[in-house]
Amino acid sequence: MEVNADTTDLELAVLVSQTLEEAGITATLVGGAAVSIHSDNEYKSMDLDFVTAAMRDSLVAALAPLGFNLSQDKRHFCHPNTSYHVEFPPSPLEFGNRTLQHDEIPRLQTVWGPLRVITPTLCVMDRLAAFWHWNDRQSWDQAVMVARHSGIDFDDLVAFAHEEGANPTDIEKLRVAAQRSS
Repeated sequence: MEVNADTTDLELAVLVSQTLEEAGITATLVGGAAVSIHSDNEYKSMDLDFVTAAMRDSLVAALAPLGFNLSQDKRHFCHPNTSYHVEFPPSPLEFGNRTLQHDEIPRLQTVWGPLRVITPTLCVMDRLAAFWHWNDRQSWDQAVMVARHSGIDFDDLVAFAHEEGANPTDIEKLRVAAQRSS
C-alpha cells in the first residue's frame, strides 16, 4: 500500500504496525487513534501513537521505506503525502496503575491485515485515567464515545476504578452517558 492523501488513519495504522512487526518491532496502537478506531471515527486524531520499547534508530530504519522521516524535534515521524503523524510514547504499556505486555493485546483483524491496538475497554481505561488524574474533560468525552460504539467490560472498569482510587460510580455515569447519547 502506498501512503497518500486518501489513506485513512486505520489503513495507515495497519501499514505502520505491519511494517514494524516485519522489522521485529512490537508496538501497540494507543491514544487518540485507538479512540478513533473504537468510536467509528466520532473522534478524529491526527497522530498515531504506538507504544514500543524499540530504540529511535530502529524505528527510523523501519519506517524509512514507507517514506516517513523523523521530525526536526525528533518527537514524531512525518510523511509528505499525509497529515497524520506517527509518535512513539515510551514503554511500558500502561493504563493508570495497570501494566500490560504487548502480547496480551489481541490483534484487530481489518481488511488490510491485523493491527495490534488496545481493546475498547483498555481504551476507556486509558481515557478514564486521564480524566481522573488530570481532570481532562476531553478524555471523559472520548471514553463515552468509545463506550457508545464498542462493547465494553463494565465490570472490569469498576475494578479498574477501585485500583485507581477513583469513584466507581463514575462507571455507571459512563454507562448512562453512553446510552443517552446513542
